[in-house]
Amino acid sequence: MESNELIPHLFRTEYRKIVSVLAKLFGFAQIEIAEDIASDTFLAAAETWGLKGVPAQPTAWLYSVAKNKAINYLNRGNHFKNTITPNLKNHEIKVTELNIDLSAKNINDSQLQMMFAICHPSIPAEAQIGLSLRILCGFGIDEIAEAFLTNKETINKRLYRAKEKLWQEQIEITLPPAAEIEQRLQTVLTTIYLLFNEGYYSVSTNTTVRKELCMEAMRLCYMLVENKATNKPEVNALISLMCFHASRFDARTDSQGEVILYNEQDTELWDADLISKGEYFLNCSATGTKLSKYHLEAGIAYWHTHKEDTPEKWENILQLYNRLIQIEYSPIAALNRTYALAKANGKQQAITEAEKLKLTDNHFYFTLLGELYLGVDNSKAKHNLIKALALAKTNADKHTIQKKLNGINFG
Repeated sequence: MESNELIPHLFRTEYRKIVSVLAKLFGFAQIEIAEDIASDTFLAAAETWGLKGVPAQPTAWLYSVAKNKAINYLNRGNHFKNTITPNLKNHEIKVTELNIDLSAKNINDSQLQMMFAICHPSIPAEAQIGLSLRILCGFGIDEIAEAFLTNKETINKRLYRAKEKLWQEQIEITLPPAAEIEQRLQTVLTTIYLLFNEGYYSVSTNTTVRKELCMEAMRLCYMLVENKATNKPEVNALISLMCFHASRFDARTDSQGEVILYNEQDTELWDADLISKGEYFLNCSATGTKLSKYHLEAGIAYWHTHKEDTPEKWENILQLYNRLIQIEYSPIAALNRTYALAKANGKQQAITEAEKLKLTDNHFYFTLLGELYLGVDNSKAKHNLIKALALAKTNADKHTIQKKLNGINFG
């Protein structure tokens, strides 16, 4: 592989590892230095490999250069003397002997510890996601701005404030004590869940970024599964949920990027391997006594991977939604429940339940009502779809709604 193809790939996979290890060494007060060293390492690779060719072991080359740059930085100023040295047992240690451990185990440990630090409840959820994308996923500022449909300046300010908050709060880059892991884990899972949703339900038209957001969320969740201290039932339920959703990723849009609704998807495009993995992790989640929203959503997603449109399928989905809105109500869950209700018990009952929700500022609400009224009262179907079209924010949603409007038959 040529260097101009290899370096972007390695940036995505190795940048985050280098930053996590160095940030753990420097602390949040110097996290920009860790990022600068990682960035300079890849700049050196672009310059050197372009002239001399790609080395035999490119990853090892990157780690070696990053380690040397870190040592050079510590040698240049008083940072090592004033910040690092006091924390070392042997104050006579030489900078060149400092162990910057870039072993696979320390890289994984550092990323896991960084995940818990970034997901500290003292910073807003959107900043947690942004930092996760930057530090743990290796996303560039442009890509993060694309994911959030905003500009680079906004993202830079958001990340700066989040880093400053973590430094001010003196958040350590380490796993919390065992007694606190369960509480902090919920914040970590929420961030991963939101990160996945940012990709799966993104209004961005960049399909590559959307899919990579989902894959990165799954990678972070799998790290939790692999660690004994964090391998909890709800973690397995979340990765199961993501596997089921990701299995239908390629069937959700056509070649022009237009959305394909669930009942119109080509089931041959569903990924059988991911469905199988989802089933495995769902089984792993079935331990203990705690039932989380991730368990119930994973169950709903599981039934959506069944290709047959049977009464049993929709009755199971309906019952899972009933339980979900009992333990953690959300308007979207209630809205989705009415669709399952229509499939299980008929449209008339679903219309009655849907209209009680009165989500009049949500285009999905009117889209669903339009769908439910089709074939029951096409005039009301049209009326609701027109309202949905007026509220829709993305071209993809507008196109889908307009397509439904065009298909209404008044004959």
